[in-house]
Amino acid sequence: MRRVIIPLLFGILGTAVLVALGVWQVQRLAWKEGLLADIEARIAATPVALPAEPDPERHAFLPVEVTGTMENRALRVLVSRKSAGAGYRLVSPFEIDGRRILLDRGFIRVSKDIPAPPDGRVAIIGNLRWPDDRNASTPENDVAGNTWFARDLGAMAAELGTEPVLVVARETSYSDGPVTPLPVDTSHIPNDHLGYAITWFGLAAIWVVMTGYFLWRGRRTDKGTTP
Repeated sequence: MRRVIIPLLFGILGTAVLVALGVWQVQRLAWKEGLLADIEARIAATPVALPAEPDPERHAFLPVEVTGTMENRALRVLVSRKSAGAGYRLVSPFEIDGRRILLDRGFIRVSKDIPAPPDGRVAIIGNLRWPDDRNASTPENDVAGNTWFARDLGAMAAELGTEPVLVVARETSYSDGPVTPLPVDTSHIPNDHLGYAITWFGLAAIWVVMTGYFLWRGRRTDKGTTP
């Protein structure tokens, strides 16, 4: 009996742990889907005026409509798009009635020259963003060579003399070709919980099969040694 009970208890305990982890990931999946739905609703809401004191917590993804003038400077942030290959995000100073903020104009291929800014006042609809582009493997920005590897708002604001506030353009009243806007969306937010859940449930199934195999082999051994 001992040769049966110990593997059986071990199998039940291991299966329970693995199933619990799978259930937890299913719960996390529901939480993440709700979070993404909330962010998407905020992104698509009716644009408002730029807050006097934008806050990263309260105003994350807030859609805004701003009118002002764009300066003839642009920082280049290295990015890659599946359909276009390597290129840059262009970040320029944008002045709104005495306030200077950062404007993410969009994507341009590395082979293209930075276009001159539009003349006069223009209107832009976009979203406030405090990007978290940097990780442990991100190189330091080459400020002198104007090649940035992350949208570090503090450093960019210091370089361009603006507030550390970034509007990512979605719609504009002018043509900025060959720059293509890269509107804010939720594609940068990982949601791998379904894959994790499938992995844990799959391991639980394997654990059950292996437990059954050990019990079966133990019984065959017992039968073979019984006189």
